[in-house]
Amino acid sequence: MESLSHSIQTFVANHGLEAVFLLMVLESACIPVPSEVTMIYAGYLVSQGDMGFVPAVLVGAFANLVGSWIAWGVGAYGVDAWLYRTERNRRHAEQAHRWFERYGTPVVFFSRLVPVVRTFISLPAGVARMPLGRFSLLTILGCLTWSLLLVSIGDVAGANWDTWHRRLGDLDYVVVAVALVIVAAWLLRRRRSAAR
Repeated sequence: MESLSHSIQTFVANHGLEAVFLLMVLESACIPVPSEVTMIYAGYLVSQGDMGFVPAVLVGAFANLVGSWIAWGVGAYGVDAWLYRTERNRRHAEQAHRWFERYGTPVVFFSRLVPVVRTFISLPAGVARMPLGRFSLLTILGCLTWSLLLVSIGDVAGANWDTWHRRLGDLDYVVVAVALVIVAAWLLRRRRSAAR
């Protein structure tokens, strides 16, 4: 993960907003590119005067919307077999399906604030043929919130970047831990429902 984080930061440092756009499209199109690394580093560049705060937030959010349209289309038109080529992707996609089935369309907004699930939630929305206009509105609102949060963290980190850089190296463990907590809560709730 540390090597991936370093590569992402180098790419964003060298190519600016274009790199932010590409990486955030990939992340929302179910490619495992951590938005946390991309956008927090963009925030760091904001703190150094190398990137504008508002452009960073808007480009990150719009790129997420574009990637989400791709994933929505994959779900809607049944061409998602390639996403299930790994066990990890299959588990994450199935988790997103369960969230969507349980909580309905509002989860499209709220899931954008949850690591892992946020990447895959567009698939079940597409499978359910959620109207693209409503899907786009909820998605962009959630993505704006997420991008604003991460860029703000990077901007505030500024002078303490060395410490934050080390924390980003451990981000994969945090994401896995959050995913495990979500799955454990879901299994516990399911067991309780079955016992009734």
